[in-house]
Amino acid sequence: MTDTITISVDAMGGDNAPRAVIHGAYLALQERQNTRFIFHGREELIQPLLDEFPALKPVSSIRHTEVVIAMDEKPSQALRKGKGTSSMWMAIQSVKDKEADVAISGGNTGALMAMATFCLRPMDGIARPGIAAIWPTLRSDIIVLDMGATIGADAQQLVDYAILGSALARCLFDNNSPTVGLLNVGTEEVKGLDYIKEAGKILTAASGSGFTYHGFVEGDDIGKGTVDVVVTEGFVGNIALKTAEGTARQVGAYLRSALQSNLMSKLGALFASSALNALRRRMDPRTVNGGVFMGLNGIVIKSHGGTDEVGYKSALGLSYEMAHSRLMDKIAETMTRFPVKAPAAPTEDQTEARPA
Repeated sequence: MTDTITISVDAMGGDNAPRAVIHGAYLALQERQNTRFIFHGREELIQPLLDEFPALKPVSSIRHTEVVIAMDEKPSQALRKGKGTSSMWMAIQSVKDKEADVAISGGNTGALMAMATFCLRPMDGIARPGIAAIWPTLRSDIIVLDMGATIGADAQQLVDYAILGSALARCLFDNNSPTVGLLNVGTEEVKGLDYIKEAGKILTAASGSGFTYHGFVEGDDIGKGTVDVVVTEGFVGNIALKTAEGTARQVGAYLRSALQSNLMSKLGALFASSALNALRRRMDPRTVNGGVFMGLNGIVIKSHGGTDEVGYKSALGLSYEMAHSRLMDKIAETMTRFPVKAPAAPTEDQTEARPA
C-alpha cells in the first residue's frame, strides 16, 4: 500500500448526488491530504462541481458514464442494466483493476451488494458477504454485523461474520484480540435458536484465533458496548440498526421539545449550550456514516443514500481508514488462524433475496 490512498466514488449514488458527494470529498480532503479520487458518473454534472472546489481538482479524475442505477431497482435488474457500464459498477471495477484502494457508493444497497459480489467475488472461505456498521456506545464505538446484506444465516455464516468483524475491529480499534459476542435472546447457553448455539460452540473452541469470544449478548449490550464486535444475521441486524436510528431521533425530538417548553427551560438550554452541542454531535448519525462490505476480494463502503456532504465526508474518511489500515491483510491473517470451507459464488438468481 502506498502512502496515497485512491478512492473510487460512485458520484451518482444517493438522493443528493452528485453535489453532496463532491462537496463531501472536498471536506474529506481537508483532513487527509494524501487522498485521490476517481469519480464515476455524468461528466457534465461532475465537472462544474469540481470547478467549485479548486483544491479537489488536482487530485481527481472523472470516468464518464450515462448509466445510473435507480434506488428502487431490483438487484438482478441492476446487474443486467448496469454491469460494466453503470457508475456503480465502474466504481467497483476500479478496485478490481487495482486502480483504486477502495470503492464507495450511496446508491441502492441491494444492487451495490450484488455488483460487488459479482465483480470482486467472495473471499475463499466466506459463504456470504456481510455489511458491518460502526455503532457508538456508552463505552466506545463497536462493530455490528450483518446489517442486512443477506436475510437468514446458519452457524458457519455467523462464524464467518465473527472473523470478518474482528478483523475490522483490529483495523479501527488497534486491538489485537477484540471481544466478540453473538446476539441472542439471553446470555444463558441453553437459550436461543439452534444455529446460534452451534455458532457459539464453534467460536468458544476458536477463541484466541484473532479474537476473544465473550459469549451471548442481548440487545441492551449493544448500547452498553459490552463487546467490540456484535454478530447477528441480517434480518435482526437491520431491524436493530433502524430501531436505534429511530430512537436517537425520538430522544432528540423529546429533548428539543423539553428545552423549548418554557422560559426557564430556554434559559437553561442557553447556559448548557456547549454540553448540548456536544450531545448533538454525539447523536448525529452523519458522523458514523458508512457500512463496510465484508468478505469480498476488495473493500467497498456503502454510504447512507439520504445523507449530506457531512455524511459523505464521514464515509469517505472510513474508506480511507479501511484502505490505510490494510483491512484485507488483517482479514486474510485472521482466516489463516481459523480457516473455513470456501463456498461457491452465488448465482444471479440468488441476488433477488438481497434487500434493496
